[in-house]
Amino acid sequence: MLDYPALAALAQVIRRGSFDAAASALGVTQSAVSQRIKGLEDRMGAVLVHRGPPPVATEAGAQLVAHYDRVMLLESDLGGSTDGPPVIRIAVNADSLAGWALPALAAAPGLLDLVIDDQDHADDWLRAGQVMAAITGHPGPVPGCDTIPLGAMRYQAVASPDFIARYFPDGVTAQALARAPMLTFNRKDALQTRWLAQVTGQRLSPATHLIPSAEAFTAATRLGLGWGMNPDQMVAGDLRSGALLPLIPKTGLDVPLHWQVARITAEALRPLTRAIRQAAQVLVQA
Repeated sequence: MLDYPALAALAQVIRRGSFDAAASALGVTQSAVSQRIKGLEDRMGAVLVHRGPPPVATEAGAQLVAHYDRVMLLESDLGGSTDGPPVIRIAVNADSLAGWALPALAAAPGLLDLVIDDQDHADDWLRAGQVMAAITGHPGPVPGCDTIPLGAMRYQAVASPDFIARYFPDGVTAQALARAPMLTFNRKDALQTRWLAQVTGQRLSPATHLIPSAEAFTAATRLGLGWGMNPDQMVAGDLRSGALLPLIPKTGLDVPLHWQVARITAEALRPLTRAIRQAAQVLVQA
Protein backbone atom coordinates (compact mmCIF):
# COMPACT_ATOMS: atom_id res chain seq x y z
CA MET A 1 0.00 0.00 0.00
CA LEU A 2 1.29 3.45 -0.89
CA ASP A 3 2.31 5.89 1.83
CA TYR A 4 0.12 8.92 1.07
CA PRO A 5 1.84 11.35 3.49
CA ALA A 6 5.07 10.51 1.63
CA LEU A 7 3.32 11.00 -1.71
CA ALA A 8 2.07 14.37 -0.47
CA ALA A 9 5.66 15.34 0.37
CA LEU A 10 6.85 14.23 -3.06
CA ALA A 11 4.08 16.17 -4.81
CA GLN A 12 4.82 19.35 -2.86
CA VAL A 13 8.56 19.17 -3.53
CA ILE A 14 8.01 18.80 -7.27
CA ARG A 15 5.28 21.41 -7.45
CA ARG A 16 6.95 24.05 -5.28
CA GLY A 17 10.49 23.48 -6.50
CA SER A 18 12.25 23.09 -3.15
CA PHE A 19 12.29 20.97 0.00
CA ASP A 20 11.99 24.10 2.15
CA ALA A 21 8.82 25.28 0.41
CA ALA A 22 7.33 21.78 0.59
CA ALA A 23 8.05 21.60 4.32
CA SER A 24 6.39 24.97 4.89
CA ALA A 25 3.31 23.92 2.90
CA LEU A 26 2.99 20.67 4.84
CA GLY A 27 3.75 22.21 8.23
CA VAL A 28 6.68 19.88 8.92
CA THR A 29 10.45 20.19 8.92
CA GLN A 30 12.62 19.91 5.84
CA SER A 31 14.19 16.84 7.43
CA ALA A 32 10.78 15.20 7.71
CA VAL A 33 10.09 15.84 4.02
CA SER A 34 13.45 14.34 3.06
CA GLN A 35 12.86 11.29 5.26
CA ARG A 36 9.40 10.69 3.80
CA ILE A 37 10.69 10.81 0.24
CA LYS A 38 13.73 8.66 1.05
CA GLY A 39 11.45 6.08 2.66
CA LEU A 40 9.17 6.12 -0.37
CA GLU A 41 12.15 5.64 -2.69
CA ASP A 42 13.34 2.69 -0.60
CA ARG A 43 9.89 1.05 -0.77
CA MET A 44 9.52 1.70 -4.51
CA GLY A 45 13.09 0.66 -5.29
CA ALA A 46 13.59 3.69 -7.50
CA VAL A 47 14.89 7.23 -7.40
CA LEU A 48 11.88 9.55 -7.48
CA VAL A 49 13.53 12.98 -7.38
CA HIS A 50 16.66 14.41 -8.94
CA ARG A 51 17.63 16.66 -6.02
CA GLY A 52 18.68 19.58 -8.20
CA PRO A 53 18.44 22.39 -7.45
CA PRO A 54 15.70 22.63 -8.39
CA PRO A 55 14.36 19.17 -7.58
CA VAL A 56 12.87 17.46 -10.64
CA ALA A 57 10.76 14.32 -10.71
CA THR A 58 12.10 11.21 -12.40
CA GLU A 59 9.67 9.36 -14.68
CA ALA A 60 8.69 7.11 -11.76
CA GLY A 61 8.29 10.13 -9.48
CA ALA A 62 6.11 11.96 -12.02
CA GLN A 63 3.83 8.93 -12.32
CA LEU A 64 3.44 8.77 -8.54
CA VAL A 65 2.61 12.49 -8.33
CA ALA A 66 0.01 12.03 -11.09
CA HIS A 67 -1.49 9.10 -9.17
CA TYR A 68 -1.60 11.14 -5.98
CA ASP A 69 -3.34 14.03 -7.78
CA ARG A 70 -5.97 11.68 -9.22
CA VAL A 71 -6.68 10.15 -5.83
CA MET A 72 -6.97 13.58 -4.19
CA LEU A 73 -9.40 14.71 -6.91
CA LEU A 74 -11.58 11.63 -6.50
CA GLU A 75 -11.58 11.97 -2.71
CA SER A 76 -12.44 15.66 -2.99
CA ASP A 77 -15.33 14.79 -5.32
CA LEU A 78 -16.63 12.44 -2.65
CA GLY A 79 -16.17 15.07 0.04
CA GLY A 80 -13.48 13.06 1.81
CA SER A 81 -10.18 14.87 1.12
CA THR A 82 -8.55 16.78 3.97
CA ASP A 83 -5.36 17.74 2.11
CA GLY A 84 -6.65 20.97 0.61
CA PRO A 85 -7.84 21.52 -2.96
CA PRO A 86 -6.80 18.85 -5.46
CA VAL A 87 -4.38 19.67 -8.26
CA ILE A 88 -5.80 19.39 -11.79
CA ARG A 89 -3.05 18.82 -14.37
CA ILE A 90 -4.07 19.55 -17.95
CA ALA A 91 -2.19 19.71 -21.25
CA VAL A 92 -3.21 22.65 -23.46
CA ASN A 93 -1.73 24.29 -26.53
CA ALA A 94 -0.57 27.88 -26.15
CA ASP A 95 -2.87 29.33 -28.82
CA SER A 96 -5.99 27.86 -27.21
CA LEU A 97 -4.87 29.15 -23.84
CA ALA A 98 -4.30 32.65 -25.21
CA GLY A 99 -7.32 32.65 -27.49
CA TRP A 100 -10.36 30.98 -25.90
CA ALA A 101 -9.67 28.34 -23.25
CA LEU A 102 -8.48 30.30 -20.22
CA PRO A 103 -11.93 31.49 -18.97
CA ALA A 104 -13.18 27.88 -19.11
CA LEU A 105 -10.33 26.70 -16.88
CA ALA A 106 -11.87 28.66 -14.01
CA ALA A 107 -14.34 25.76 -13.76
CA ALA A 108 -11.58 23.35 -12.71
CA PRO A 109 -12.48 21.83 -9.33
CA GLY A 110 -9.08 22.55 -7.80
CA LEU A 111 -5.70 24.12 -8.44
CA LEU A 112 -4.51 24.21 -12.05
CA ASP A 113 -1.18 22.76 -13.15
CA LEU A 114 -0.98 23.48 -16.88
CA VAL A 115 1.34 21.68 -19.28
CA ILE A 116 1.80 23.84 -22.39
CA ASP A 117 2.43 21.67 -25.43
CA ASP A 118 1.59 21.50 -29.10
CA GLN A 119 -1.87 20.07 -29.81
CA ASP A 120 -0.26 17.32 -31.90
CA HIS A 121 1.75 16.14 -28.90
CA ALA A 122 -0.63 16.75 -25.98
CA ASP A 123 -2.04 13.22 -26.14
CA ASP A 124 1.44 11.89 -25.27
CA TRP A 125 0.92 13.34 -21.78
CA LEU A 126 -2.36 11.41 -21.48
CA ARG A 127 -0.76 8.17 -22.63
CA ALA A 128 1.94 8.60 -19.99
CA GLY A 129 -0.73 9.18 -17.32
CA GLN A 130 0.82 12.57 -16.52
CA VAL A 131 -2.33 14.67 -17.04
CA MET A 132 -6.03 14.17 -16.35
CA ALA A 133 -7.21 15.86 -19.54
CA ALA A 134 -5.82 17.54 -22.64
CA ILE A 135 -6.74 19.64 -25.63
CA THR A 136 -5.38 17.54 -28.48
CA GLY A 137 -5.12 17.70 -32.24
CA HIS A 138 -6.03 14.01 -32.61
CA PRO A 139 -9.50 12.54 -31.99
CA GLY A 140 -8.03 9.44 -30.35
CA PRO A 141 -9.27 8.52 -27.97
CA VAL A 142 -6.19 7.68 -25.96
CA PRO A 143 -6.90 4.34 -24.20
CA GLY A 144 -8.86 4.98 -21.01
CA CYS A 145 -10.03 8.40 -22.16
CA ASP A 146 -13.19 9.92 -23.60
CA THR A 147 -12.91 12.39 -26.47
CA ILE A 148 -15.12 15.33 -27.44
CA PRO A 149 -14.67 17.29 -30.69
CA LEU A 150 -14.35 21.03 -30.05
CA GLY A 151 -14.16 22.48 -33.55
CA ALA A 152 -11.16 23.85 -35.39
CA MET A 153 -8.80 26.77 -34.99
CA ARG A 154 -8.15 28.52 -38.31
CA TYR A 155 -4.61 29.80 -38.90
CA GLN A 156 -3.48 32.23 -41.59
CA ALA A 157 0.00 32.98 -42.88
CA VAL A 158 0.34 36.70 -42.18
CA ALA A 159 3.02 39.37 -42.06
CA SER A 160 3.35 43.11 -41.66
CA PRO A 161 2.99 45.30 -44.78
CA ASP A 162 6.65 46.39 -44.50
CA PHE A 163 7.80 42.76 -44.30
CA ILE A 164 5.78 41.85 -47.39
CA ALA A 165 7.13 44.84 -49.31
CA ARG A 166 10.69 43.89 -48.35
CA TYR A 167 10.65 40.14 -48.98
CA PHE A 168 7.90 39.72 -51.59
CA PRO A 169 8.25 42.69 -53.99
CA ASP A 170 7.42 40.43 -56.94
CA GLY A 171 4.77 38.35 -55.20
CA VAL A 172 4.71 35.41 -52.79
CA THR A 173 6.63 32.84 -54.83
CA ALA A 174 8.34 29.66 -53.69
CA GLN A 175 11.71 31.30 -54.24
CA ALA A 176 10.78 34.30 -52.10
CA LEU A 177 9.30 32.07 -49.37
CA ALA A 178 12.56 30.10 -49.23
CA ARG A 179 14.43 33.33 -48.43
CA ALA A 180 11.99 35.14 -46.15
CA PRO A 181 12.49 34.49 -42.41
CA MET A 182 9.55 32.89 -40.65
CA LEU A 183 8.40 32.54 -37.07
CA THR A 184 8.12 29.19 -35.29
CA PHE A 185 6.62 28.68 -31.84
CA ASN A 186 9.00 25.84 -30.93
CA ARG A 187 10.63 22.82 -32.53
CA LYS A 188 7.35 20.88 -32.42
CA ASP A 189 5.50 23.56 -34.38
CA ALA A 190 4.93 22.31 -37.93
CA LEU A 191 2.22 24.78 -39.01
CA GLN A 192 4.52 26.97 -41.09
CA THR A 193 6.11 24.05 -42.96
CA ARG A 194 2.67 22.47 -43.54
CA TRP A 195 1.43 25.71 -45.07
CA LEU A 196 4.54 26.05 -47.23
CA ALA A 197 4.04 22.54 -48.59
CA GLN A 198 0.36 23.27 -49.20
CA VAL A 199 0.92 26.44 -51.23
CA THR A 200 4.17 25.56 -53.03
CA GLY A 201 4.14 21.77 -53.31
CA GLN A 202 7.73 21.89 -52.12
CA ARG A 203 9.56 21.10 -48.89
CA LEU A 204 11.05 24.45 -47.95
CA SER A 205 13.13 25.19 -44.83
CA PRO A 206 13.49 28.97 -44.43
CA ALA A 207 15.45 30.54 -41.61
CA THR A 208 13.23 30.90 -38.55
CA HIS A 209 12.93 32.71 -35.24
CA LEU A 210 11.87 30.50 -32.29
CA ILE A 211 9.33 32.40 -30.16
CA PRO A 212 7.61 30.11 -27.61
CA SER A 213 4.88 32.53 -26.51
CA ALA A 214 1.53 32.93 -28.27
CA GLU A 215 1.28 36.64 -27.48
CA ALA A 216 4.93 37.35 -28.33
CA PHE A 217 4.60 35.34 -31.55
CA THR A 218 1.78 37.62 -32.74
CA ALA A 219 3.66 40.73 -31.57
CA ALA A 220 6.77 39.62 -33.47
CA THR A 221 4.64 39.20 -36.60
CA ARG A 222 3.35 42.77 -36.21
CA LEU A 223 6.92 44.02 -35.74
CA GLY A 224 8.05 42.44 -38.99
CA LEU A 225 10.51 39.90 -37.58
CA GLY A 226 9.04 37.27 -39.88
CA TRP A 227 5.85 35.78 -41.25
CA GLY A 228 3.95 33.19 -39.27
CA MET A 229 0.79 31.14 -38.92
CA ASN A 230 -1.42 33.07 -36.52
CA PRO A 231 -4.90 32.07 -35.31
CA ASP A 232 -7.74 34.14 -36.78
CA GLN A 233 -8.95 34.99 -33.26
CA MET A 234 -5.68 36.66 -32.36
CA VAL A 235 -5.14 38.67 -35.54
CA ALA A 236 -8.67 39.52 -36.69
CA GLY A 237 -8.30 43.15 -35.57
CA ASP A 238 -4.88 43.45 -37.21
CA LEU A 239 -6.25 42.12 -40.50
CA ARG A 240 -9.16 44.57 -40.38
CA SER A 241 -6.87 47.52 -39.67
CA GLY A 242 -4.20 46.49 -42.18
CA ALA A 243 -1.51 46.11 -39.52
CA LEU A 244 -1.12 42.54 -40.81
CA LEU A 245 -1.82 41.12 -44.25
CA PRO A 246 -2.28 37.55 -45.47
CA LEU A 247 0.60 36.32 -47.58
CA ILE A 248 -1.83 34.50 -49.88
CA PRO A 249 -5.53 35.15 -49.23
CA LYS A 250 -7.84 32.17 -48.60
CA THR A 251 -5.04 29.69 -47.93
CA GLY A 252 -5.55 29.12 -44.21
CA LEU A 253 -5.05 25.92 -42.23
CA ASP A 254 -7.79 24.47 -40.04
CA VAL A 255 -6.50 22.63 -36.96
CA PRO A 256 -9.18 20.39 -35.40
CA LEU A 257 -9.15 20.28 -31.61
CA HIS A 258 -10.48 17.66 -29.22
CA TRP A 259 -10.96 17.51 -25.46
CA GLN A 260 -9.73 14.19 -24.11
CA VAL A 261 -10.30 13.35 -20.47
CA ALA A 262 -9.30 10.28 -18.46
CA ARG A 263 -12.41 8.25 -17.65
CA ILE A 264 -11.34 7.69 -14.06
CA THR A 265 -11.58 11.44 -13.41
CA ALA A 266 -14.25 12.30 -16.01
CA GLU A 267 -17.10 12.59 -13.51
CA ALA A 268 -15.12 14.82 -11.14
CA LEU A 269 -14.09 16.99 -14.10
CA ARG A 270 -17.58 17.21 -15.61
CA PRO A 271 -17.99 20.95 -14.76
CA LEU A 272 -14.68 21.68 -16.47
CA THR A 273 -15.63 19.61 -19.51
CA ARG A 274 -18.91 21.52 -19.76
CA ALA A 275 -17.08 24.86 -19.58
CA ILE A 276 -14.51 23.79 -22.21
CA ARG A 277 -17.28 22.73 -24.60
CA GLN A 278 -19.12 26.01 -24.10
CA ALA A 279 -15.99 28.14 -24.58
CA ALA A 280 -15.07 26.17 -27.70
CA GLN A 281 -18.27 27.30 -29.41
CA VAL A 282 -16.23 30.22 -30.76
CA LEU A 283 -14.31 27.64 -32.83
CA VAL A 284 -17.47 26.15 -34.28
CA GLN A 285 -18.92 29.59 -35.05
CA ALA A 286 -15.74 30.95 -36.67
